[in-house]
Amino acid sequence: MLSKIVAVAATTLSLTAGVALAQSSTVNGAAGGAVTGAIVGGPAGAAIGGVAGAVIGTAIDPPPQKVVTYVREAPAPSTRVVVKEKVVVGQPLPETVVVTPIPDDPTYAYAVVNDERVIVEPSSRKVIQVIK
Repeated sequence: MLSKIVAVAATTLSLTAGVALAQSSTVNGAAGGAVTGAIVGGPAGAAIGGVAGAVIGTAIDPPPQKVVTYVREAPAPSTRVVVKEKVVVGQPLPETVVVTPIPDDPTYAYAVVNDERVIVEPSSRKVIQVIK
C-alpha cells in the first residue's frame, strides 16, 4: 500500500515538474519529459517522456516577434473566412481555411479566421497563437 502511495506521489510530482520544464522550450520539454519518464517508467519511460515533453515544449513556444509583426501587418484576404468552430490554440484549423506561409520563416503560416489573425504550424494546421 505504501509503495502505491509513493508511486502515485512520485508520478504526480514528476509530471508537474516535466510540464514546468517543458514551458521554456522544445529542448527543455524533451529533457524534462525524459527525466519524468525515467523516474516513472525506467528507460522506456524516458524515451516516451522525451518525445511527449518535446511535443509539449513545441506546443507552447511562442513564435518569434518578427513573425507576429508580419502577421499583424499582412494584408487581410479579400474573402472573409468564417467558421462555426471557435479558434483555439493547440487545435487545428478546418481544412477549408487557407493558410499562408510566412516568407522569411517557413516553420510558421497564418490565416485570418472569424476576423482574427492566427499563427499556425503549416504541416498540422495547429493554431500556435491568436493575435489580439
